[in-house]
Parts: sequence; structure tokens; C-alpha cells
Amino acid sequence: MRVVPTHPLVGRLTLDRGVVALRMLDTTVVIPCYNEAQRLDIDCVVRFLTSEAPCRLLLVDDGSSDDTLAVLEELRECDPRLVEVLSLERNCGKAEAVRRGVLQACGGGAKYVGYWDADLATPLEVIADFRAKLAGSPQLRAILGSRVPMLGRNIQRRTGRHLLGRGFATTVSWTLGLPVYDTQCGAKLFRADPATQRLFAEPFRTNWIFDVELLARMLTGPGRRREVAEALYEMPLDTWQDVPGSKVRPRDFWKACGELLVIYNTYLRRVPPQARAEGELPVGAAPSRPGRESGPLPATLRGRGGRRPGSQRPGLVERRG
Repeated sequence: MRVVPTHPLVGRLTLDRGVVALRMLDTTVVIPCYNEAQRLDIDCVVRFLTSEAPCRLLLVDDGSSDDTLAVLEELRECDPRLVEVLSLERNCGKAEAVRRGVLQACGGGAKYVGYWDADLATPLEVIADFRAKLAGSPQLRAILGSRVPMLGRNIQRRTGRHLLGRGFATTVSWTLGLPVYDTQCGAKLFRADPATQRLFAEPFRTNWIFDVELLARMLTGPGRRREVAEALYEMPLDTWQDVPGSKVRPRDFWKACGELLVIYNTYLRRVPPQARAEGELPVGAAPSRPGRESGPLPATLRGRGGRRPGSQRPGLVERRG
């Protein structure tokens, strides 16, 4: 069994923290873990917990068959105020592990809640930037991490995965009607309000791309699409490193395409791409042609000649005896 080593900074966890550190305790980030006993970077977690501004971590063991749960419990012992462990009896998949963790965090009084991949490809320290953006922008509902390779940034992705990812991201953007660059980055933060709880209330229909399904659920909720789009913010990351040992394989690209079709049929099929892009329709509403109600009427409600009651040919005036 892997044992959490005694880190030179762990002793600081027992010290009283100042206001600077306490400001992040209204934030809980869920980290789903499945057979991560050898891969979880304990040093990174401990350094974050002993930093000046840590947040609460909810570590979810997704029915691991190795010593993951024992490692997570050891981390919890470092400081139960900052680390909570949720153990699932069986392996439910990443989507369900995240969903249960987020709902538990919302029920625990968090003001902001998010999820982070267990490989910590996105450094935990970035959580403070996400929270600051949400706290300073009342109109925003969620911050999405985005792996944009630009000068001055350290984004390290394997070439094959990057090319597949860009092709998939472009397809997702067109399907959703949103100019989203990166849906699959495993770093996201939401307001822990009733709207977010509704987003996670029902089990996801997908597992590999549940992030996309979350956006689809947002787009089919109350309001207009443009308003929903303006409530989302993609934050370009300064650092992201592809960590060896990922459970995602190239063949999973085809699984993701199949799940995207499920999302389209479940949430988006009734709204055409142009309407999704323009954002003029109330989200979740089926479009109709100008001047007509959508969908056929039963035969008993049709007028003579198959026309709707009260309708008439253009240019004719209805005469009344």
C-alpha cells in the first residue's frame, strides 16, 4: 500500500490561518479518482493545502480496486477541515463520480464548486484565479479552463491527442452553437447555486464527454441562448502538462463521437444550427416557421382543404354572411 509521505510542510496545516487563506474556504473542488494510488501527485496536493490560499478538496474514490481510498484517507488526515473523502461502493465512471461530489459539495454550504482531473495537469493553484473571476463577475455562472497554445504559455499536449481534440472541439462548437474552444479540459468552476444543483441533479447520459452534456443542459434551461453563452467564460491556462498514464485512448475518440450524437438527439435536435448560433430562440424551445404554428394539427382541427382554422390564402379577404 502506498503511504502518504511526511512532507516538510505538513506541520503547517495545524497552524491557524489568516484571512488571506480563509477566503478560499467557500470553494470546494471535486477530484474524481479511480485507481490513482500510484499516479496521484501527493506532493502537489500537500503543497496546495499548505499554501496561503487553499480551498476545500472533495476527493471521490470511484470504486477503485487498488489502494486509492487508503491514500485519500491519509490526505484527509492531514487536515479534515480542507480535505473530505467520498467513497463510492462500485465504479460508476468519472461523470457520476463528479456529479455525486458536486451535489455533496453544494449541500455542504460551498459558494463555489468545481471539478479537477486527478492527474493535476492543470495546477491546483489556478483555482484561485477561477474563483476570483467568478467573484468579480456576477453575470458569470461558470469558468471553463481552456488549453490554448500561445506564446508565453506552457501548454504541453501530445500531437496526436491535440489534433484529435481540435477536430472534436470544432464539431462540439458547431453542434452546441457556441464558440467554445475547449470543452474537455478537466478544470471547471461553478457558482454553487440552485441552478448548478439542477444541472447535476440527474445522472448523465454520457461518461466520456459529460462536460459537453453539461453545456447542453445549460442551453436547454430557462433563458435565451445568448444570455447563457454570456454567462460562461473560458479562461486560457498558463500551464497545462499531459501527464503519462491517462486512461483515455485514441479509440475513445469514436466513443466520444457516439456520445455527442446522444447529446444532440437528447437536448438539441429540435433547434436548427442557425438558431443555435444566433441565439434568438428561447433555449429549449422548438422553432416554428414564420407565420405558422410548429407541427401538424390533427385532422379534426383542420379547416377545409387541410388549412388551419382562420387561415386564408394571401390576398383574399374573408367574407362573413
